[in-house]
Amino acid sequence: MPDVIVAGGGPAGALAAILLARAGARVRVFERARFPRHKLCGDTLNPGALAVLARHLDTTPLLANSDVIDGMVITGPGGVSVRGRYGRGLSGRAITREVFDHWLIAQAADAGAEIDEGVAVRDVTATTDGGRTRINGVIVQGGGSTASHTARMVIAADGRRSSLAFGRGLARQPARPRRWAIGAYFTGVTGLTTAGEMHVRDGHYIGVAPLPGGLTNACLVVPHAHGDEAMKTPARVLDQYLGADAALAPRFAAASPAGPVVMLGPMAVDSLACGEPGLLLAGDAAGFIDPMTGDGLRLALAGAELAAAVTLDVLAGRVAPDQAHTLLAARRRAAFQSKWRFNRTLRSLVASPRGVTAAALAARALPSVFERMIRYAGDC
Repeated sequence: MPDVIVAGGGPAGALAAILLARAGARVRVFERARFPRHKLCGDTLNPGALAVLARHLDTTPLLANSDVIDGMVITGPGGVSVRGRYGRGLSGRAITREVFDHWLIAQAADAGAEIDEGVAVRDVTATTDGGRTRINGVIVQGGGSTASHTARMVIAADGRRSSLAFGRGLARQPARPRRWAIGAYFTGVTGLTTAGEMHVRDGHYIGVAPLPGGLTNACLVVPHAHGDEAMKTPARVLDQYLGADAALAPRFAAASPAGPVVMLGPMAVDSLACGEPGLLLAGDAAGFIDPMTGDGLRLALAGAELAAAVTLDVLAGRVAPDQAHTLLAARRRAAFQSKWRFNRTLRSLVASPRGVTAAALAARALPSVFERMIRYAGDC
């Protein structure tokens, strides 16, 4: 029997598995996909995310398969544009999630974790004693069969649509905002630099990131009302928004798609708790905010560190299993509260036409303020 079962082999699950296995825990990871696999994302690691990885791993192979991102370009209505560099010798990296996730899960296997790909975690198993319920394993499905596996602790790192977090009533999708992301890779995009790009418009925003091999990631985040017919053809929607944008249309005029268009949503997920006795949440399963700041991977990786540390405390007998999820919640608040507030403020700003206009005027008058915001968003 493993000490810990990790549901999900993405960045949060893989890093948690690495830390636990290196500390001597027996770890088993169940991942519904098979690596390498495509994942809709901005495809950038900011300096904060790289710092988390460097604390635990030799990132030399990762750096060799990625390109430098030294800052961000933010544009707004009326042609306003601000470029902020991370500074102090700091940089991020541009790398596809297909390459990054595959590399990271391989590190988990090298650390001694048992990896089961093509196996989806559907539910948990639990024991009840004196009216108290404690999670003691998971129910998985793969290869046409269903099985139960027990462990001393379970970490749910199975993404923003976590079957465990939603199934246990620990997460929900808020009524507002309801935004969807539509993304694709292109070749032949012009005007690229060593900066990531965020183009904020009235009611939507478009992220653009240069990638190794001449690829460009373009990702549109737009409100989507229930029954919206246009969203049934996401490729057309993405083309329409790129073609109607005065700053981006000339740069994508000769571009060619380099793969299928992918859509996901609604995006935002509110976490109601960080777990329950025997179960901890990590990564997007613990809450997801629209990723316009580009720090989603840093938050996921740092959250995995916290979940792994609390789990090791439980395994060592320093923390009671029934108290682990409340301890994790306290540590997450201390680590992330100011960044959550920052991200939610920006999310609200984009949803307001007046806010976007005011921000554009402010950026034109006080670009240094936005440059500092870029460094803060990059966790510098």
